[in-house]
Amino acid sequence: MIRKQERVVFTFHTTTDAMAAEIQCKDLGGRMIPVPGEITADCGLAWCAEPQLEEVLRSALNTAGIPVQGVYRLMI
Repeated sequence: MIRKQERVVFTFHTTTDAMAAEIQCKDLGGRMIPVPGEITADCGLAWCAEPQLEEVLRSALNTAGIPVQGVYRLMI
C-alpha cells in the first residue's frame, strides 16, 4: 500500500493555463495530476509538488502571468 504524503496542489481555470504551468514548473519540481476528488476546479488538471516548493512555484507562475485558481495542501 502506498503511503499518502502531504502535497501542495495548484488548480487552474483552463486547460491552457494548466499546460502553461506544466511548461513553467516542470524543471522546478512536481508533476501534472488529475484534480483530486477532495477539491473542485474549472479545469480537470492540477500541478502537484512537495509542500516546500509552494513559494517557488507561486513565484514562477506569477512571474509568467499564469493565473492560479486555488492552492491546496492535501494528503495524496
